[in-house]
Amino acid sequence: MKSGGKELGGIAGALAKVFIKNHNDIENVKVREQYGRLGCIIGIIVNILLFAAKFTVGTLSGSISVVGDAINNLSDAGSSIISLISIRMAAKPADNTHPYGHARIEYISSSVVAVVIMFIGFELIKTSIVKIIRPQPIDFSNVALSVLALSIFAKLWLFYFNRKVGRHINSMVMKATAADSMADVLATSAVFVSAIISRFTRINPDAYIGIAVALFIIYSAIQILRETMNRIIGQAPSEELIKKIESFILGYDGVIGIHDLVIHDYGPHNTFASVHVEVDANTDGLVSHDLIDNIERDISSRYNLNMVIHMDPVVTDDPFVNELQKMTEEVVSGIDSTLSIHDFRVVKGPTHHNLIFDVTVPFDCKISIQEITDQIKRKINEKDKSLYAVVTIDRSYV
Repeated sequence: MKSGGKELGGIAGALAKVFIKNHNDIENVKVREQYGRLGCIIGIIVNILLFAAKFTVGTLSGSISVVGDAINNLSDAGSSIISLISIRMAAKPADNTHPYGHARIEYISSSVVAVVIMFIGFELIKTSIVKIIRPQPIDFSNVALSVLALSIFAKLWLFYFNRKVGRHINSMVMKATAADSMADVLATSAVFVSAIISRFTRINPDAYIGIAVALFIIYSAIQILRETMNRIIGQAPSEELIKKIESFILGYDGVIGIHDLVIHDYGPHNTFASVHVEVDANTDGLVSHDLIDNIERDISSRYNLNMVIHMDPVVTDDPFVNELQKMTEEVVSGIDSTLSIHDFRVVKGPTHHNLIFDVTVPFDCKISIQEITDQIKRKINEKDKSLYAVVTIDRSYV
């Protein structure tokens, strides 16, 4: 889906104008790749410089928390390299082996970044525990304090930069990198406070601050991993996206209703969907088919959405069918208010009539599928012994 037409402002916007051709065309895969590459290169440069400075002052001062923070910056540089590779791979066009493209590689890359961050956190805990068991004196110079302060501001800028670009191009990798940068801001701030306390008092909280920093790093990694795993497994689409699609389709003259909406996320700006659209059965088939073609084309242009629509002709002028459908809807909603029906039709016979329809059952419905089916059949037959229900169970995927 489109991320919106707002211009990327500030330093991020200025850098985009200089280094990215057609920087406003964020639906273009190549432009997205250039945004990602720009963010990764900036991250690599900043993190390597911070690592070198922190590792030097941390080693000279004997501070395990500063050294741990430096190693964390080095891991961030490594993560940026991984992200750089993944963004390039994700931009590869679809092929025979991967007809839906390669955009999900961004989600896999975000997971790798999260695992690397988590590993660094556990290593820092291990080192901090050793420091608690065998404490060593720490000597923070003015240079060390200045490096820590500079690091906080640098990481804060990286956070805002990555978050802004991530939202602008809807990139999970950039958003994960932004979250990691904010974790670094808080972690380095904790180390800075520890350094101040050690400098002006006899208290040495360095190792304990190191553990606190490590726990926060692990927590941040888990949050990133949870979000990306949900995307890879296949999480439900947002309510906002569902409502946009429904209101867009229902806005066309000739559309009576929609059902069986299914949305597949194959990576940022690579969404596929299908839906059944109900039209009047009395309308000429070619006219209805033309309507469906127009909707497919328009929704693709408007939302960058690959949509396939199945046309469902619906009888609207048969009082007998309408009355039976109304009765069936009341029976089904009486069993559970979250249930709904669609694709209703009647096959008439000399001694009985078959009511054929689908029932949409939400995943959180407490009643079993078998019980729902049995109740519907029984209650409809109780209404009229000549009526038999032929029920197909559907799941709601939105």
